[in-house]
Order: sequence, then structure tokens, then C-alpha cells
Amino acid sequence: MTSEAAPPPVPPMSPQLRRILVVVVLGSIMSFLDATIVNVALESLSTQFHTDLSVIQWVITAYLLGLAAMIPVSGWAAARYGARTMFAVSIGLFTLASLACSLAQTPGQLIAFRAVQGVAGGFILPVGQMIAARAAGPQLMARVMSAIAIPTLLAPVMGPVIGGLLLDHAAWQWIFLINLPIGLMTVLLALRLLPEDQRGPAPRMDFLGLLLVTSGFVALTYGLADIGTEGHLDVAVTVPALVAGALLLAAFVPHALRTAQPLMDLTLFRNPVYSASSLTNFCLGAALFGSIILMPLYFQIVRHEDTTVTGLLLVPQGIGGAIAMAMSAKLTDQIGSGRTTLIGGAVSIVATVPFLLLGTDTSYWLLGIAMALRGFGIGMCAIPTTTAAYRSVPLEKIADATVQIGVIQRLGGSTGTALFAVVLQSRLSTAATPAAQAEGFGTAFWWVLATAILATAPAFILTAAERRTAPLNSAP
Repeated sequence: MTSEAAPPPVPPMSPQLRRILVVVVLGSIMSFLDATIVNVALESLSTQFHTDLSVIQWVITAYLLGLAAMIPVSGWAAARYGARTMFAVSIGLFTLASLACSLAQTPGQLIAFRAVQGVAGGFILPVGQMIAARAAGPQLMARVMSAIAIPTLLAPVMGPVIGGLLLDHAAWQWIFLINLPIGLMTVLLALRLLPEDQRGPAPRMDFLGLLLVTSGFVALTYGLADIGTEGHLDVAVTVPALVAGALLLAAFVPHALRTAQPLMDLTLFRNPVYSASSLTNFCLGAALFGSIILMPLYFQIVRHEDTTVTGLLLVPQGIGGAIAMAMSAKLTDQIGSGRTTLIGGAVSIVATVPFLLLGTDTSYWLLGIAMALRGFGIGMCAIPTTTAAYRSVPLEKIADATVQIGVIQRLGGSTGTALFAVVLQSRLSTAATPAAQAEGFGTAFWWVLATAILATAPAFILTAAERRTAPLNSAP
């Protein structure tokens, strides 16, 4: 009778790695927080600029399109110009764009400066993750991914609270000016604390791949964002964007497989651990970012709460996520990414059930407990799946993995947002009473439940694949 060998002890983080994490998390917090703060300020911005909400909505769409355009090229840029250089430059550009947003005099100016913010943000997240992943190595990967996940889980909670306070007690410009001190400090720390760039031969730019991936990702992002905003499928605008995006990304696949140096190395998906992790990441993106739109709308539409109170009511989800971050890294190292993901998935599935029964007077205590458990479950899934993806690729392919993880998570989030928005809008359009509105939110959460189940299913494949596959970037 044999038993599984005990996992090797995880070494402590070095002081250098801790410094790297401080810088990367600061930059990520600024990017994530800014997005959620602006999301709750649309009505105020519409009033300030004397324009329709449909116009000011482009403040969000332009940011998303900027992100979508730059994430695919971030790996090449980091290799060509150096990861530290790209990270510091992108933080600086994001900070300057924030200042420009605060000085905008017209809706057009604000939308243009937000697009610049998105371009900078498209480099901040993946390049920072590359730097941290390379410094961590396979043994510390779970702990590092846990730290990097902080902005992802806390920004949706803190953003509405901070945004509401700024809008209630200061001018709208402060939702952008708040980035200035954080950005300046992060640039200085990046230049001082991040490892110096190790320049090798400049990689050849895959121009055709860049055209196909960037155009396809932008088109898909625009189409999905339009659905999420409007709550329905616009045949004249949305459908052509979605079809074009899908065709362009599909055309990239044969191109990448026959090109010596493609923009993204799709052969990574031949690894079953990487493939299972990627599928889980896509579904988690839908479950996390998509469902974020539902509870704030429920509190505001059905329960008539203001922005600040709504943000405070979302805090339990962040608390649950924080607890998961503290536990999941250690658990991943002990029992593996697949089993940890199964635990988190089971918790998130069970915790979603109470939302199927939303009413006009559902106890806030019950909702708080359910949101805390949902945050815990999603946190327990997100960290081990990302860790497994990084551990399954060679060290020299970290940049490719980072770009692909970013694209997959963004597409998952946009898909979830669009899907849940359509379901919710279809129910709310015929809801004549608050009770019917609450029932509409319950119907939307049935789709969230299905997404949670889909996110958990690949964990069985991941568990089996981990038993057969050794980490490719592990030490011999």
C-alpha cells in the first residue's frame, strides 16, 4: 500500500519578493479601484457634463476597449523594452491620464482620456503579474498569486464605497485625482524596488497576429460591453462586432500554430493542466465580474439603497475573499490546485442558492452571510487555478501564459456581464411590482449558479492532470 508523498516545505518569501509584491499590488489596486469608482459615478458625470447616460457610458466602454487592445501585446512589449520599464511607464501614463480626466471639459475629452487610461491599464496588470510570477518560482507561486488577487477581490467592494463618499463630499474630479499620489508613489517604488530589466535579443513582432488578436479582442469586448450596457442584442451593431471578433480570433489559431514566433503561444493549451486551468479561469471571470452587476442593482432597484450603503452591503463578499486568500495558498501547496478548486467551487455553488430566492424583504444578514461564503468560494477557486496555469508552463513562457490568462479572464467577465444583463433586463422589462423585480434577480442568479457549476467542473480534470504532470518550471 502506497501513500502520496508529503509536499516539500514552502520556503519563506525573500525580502526582494515582498518588495516586488508591494509595488505590483499598489499598481493593480489603482487600476482596479479606478474602474469600479467610475462605474458608480456615471449618473453624476451625466449631470455634470449635461449629456445623456448613453453617451457618458462610453467612459466605461472606452476604458475596456483600451484594456482589450493592449493586453495581447503586453508580453511582447515587456520582452522588447523590459518588464520594469513597461510597468513604470504604464503607471506613469495611467497617472497622467487620470489628471487629464479630472481636467476634462467635454464628454468627448473625458472619453478620450479614459481610453488612454485603459491603454495604460492594459499593461499594468499583465506586466506586473509577469514580474511577480518570474520572481516567485513554482514553490512560492500560490502565495504570490494570493497576494496579487487582493485588488481583484477588494476593488468591487471598496470602489463603490470610496466613489460614493467622494461624490457625496467632494467634487467629481476627485474620483480621478485620487490616483495621483498612488501613481507617483508606485512609479518611484517601481524604479527603486523592481529587479532591473534583463534584456535579451529583441523578439520579432508578429504583425499579422497582432492585427488578428487585438482587433478580434477589441471587437468582442465592444460587442459584449454593448450587450451589458443595453441589456439586449442590437442586431445592427452588436452582432457584427461579435461575429467579426470571433472570426478574427479564430483566424489567429492556425496562424499562431504555423508561425515561428507568434504573438501568443497557443501550444501551451496542449498541457491538460493549463487547459483545465484556463477553462476554469474563463468561467470564474464570468461568475465573479458578471455577477458583480447583480447585487448592487438589486440593492438599488428593489431595496432603494444609495451608492454608499450599497457599497457597504457588498463588504461581506470582500471579507470572504480575504479569508480565502489567507487559506488557499497554503491549501494549494498541501493538496494541489485541483482539490482546492473543488472545495472552493462547492462552497460557491452552495452559497449561490440563497440568491435564487431573492425577495423584497430578504434579510440583509442572510445576504451578508451568503455573499461572504460566495466570496470565499470564488477566492478559493481563483488562486489555485491561476497557480496551476503558471506552474504548468516553462519559465520562459510565463509572459505568454500571463497574456492568455488576462485575455481569458477579461472575455469571461465580459461574457458573464452581457449574459446576466440580458437575462435581468428581459425580466425587469415586464416586472410591474417590486416583488416581480426581485424575482427577476432570482432568475438571473440561476444563470450565475450554472456558471459556478461550469467553473467547478474542470477541477476534476485539473486534479487528474496534476497527478500525471510535474510542474514544467520546477527545479530539477
